[in-house]
Amino acid sequence: MSSPSNRFECRWQASRLLLAAYALAQLFALGALLVLDVPFAAFGMLACVAHAGWVLPRQILLTHRSSIVGLRRDEDGWQLFSAERGWHSVQLRPDSLALPLIVVLRYRLPGQWRVRSICVPWDSQVADVHRRLRTRLKFSRRRWLAPE
Repeated sequence: MSSPSNRFECRWQASRLLLAAYALAQLFALGALLVLDVPFAAFGMLACVAHAGWVLPRQILLTHRSSIVGLRRDEDGWQLFSAERGWHSVQLRPDSLALPLIVVLRYRLPGQWRVRSICVPWDSQVADVHRRLRTRLKFSRRRWLAPE
């Protein structure tokens, strides 16, 4: 019987479904601000547009240099990839979620207290790669350990 490999690597691309869900949420938020008589509605609309300007290139379209587009596991632990930083070590959090339609990676960078998240929908990867990512996250040993 062979021992399981400790090495794993996958990458993903922008998701059309995530973009559609974000656009729909933005339309609902902007529509609510237009329909309801709330004070400072213009400020709320400006906040929605500013949020879209920040989130779209970094989290949804993945065109910004700091966008996370890859995950790997090797002898050094879990690492994420961005064009800006290359491969860098992270600590995956126990509240990460691996479902058939979406993987939510919750992670913390070494030396920081803030926990960050990445959504990897099923349409951002080939089906087999997405299945292997979910399996690896569910059954990997020592997956919550901090990087050394």
